[in-house]
Amino acid sequence: MAINKKTIFTFVFLLLAAVFLLGATLTISGDKVFAGTRPNNLGVNLSQLTPCPSTPNCVNSQSVDTEHSIAPLTYNSSSLEAWANLKGAIATFSRAKIIQEADNYIYAEFTLPVVGFVDDVEFQLDEQAKVINVRSASRLGESDLGVNRQRVENIRTKFAQLQAS
Repeated sequence: MAINKKTIFTFVFLLLAAVFLLGATLTISGDKVFAGTRPNNLGVNLSQLTPCPSTPNCVNSQSVDTEHSIAPLTYNSSSLEAWANLKGAIATFSRAKIIQEADNYIYAEFTLPVVGFVDDVEFQLDEQAKVINVRSASRLGESDLGVNRQRVENIRTKFAQLQAS
């Protein structure tokens, strides 16, 4: 079959139409197409955040295995000031929303732009150790290409900046 200009034009037109329809679907759905379901096992149990699953799309400062382990946030200020600075750091992320907050626990959802993947991020204040434990996990898929680890490091940077000011 010979490929002519009309065939190429038709192919390009159909491809652009498909891309447009996908974009319109994602826009109409309000970024909830890939949001997944909020886990029901979040929170602090026996002073521990929920362990990471076996998949690599999670980091946890209380994890003992190197694949999921990440350092907690540390502070030298009062715990009240550190907690306020953590909330301030979270607020700098436009697609972050604090869902639950207590004296020593914060649960936030971070939504990724375009496709709307939602990641669950938890923080637990340990006043005696002067650390804030953190867990960040994707709801869907297996690999996150390091997004959760990078998010925690970005939060750490913002938190440190607020602690220093």
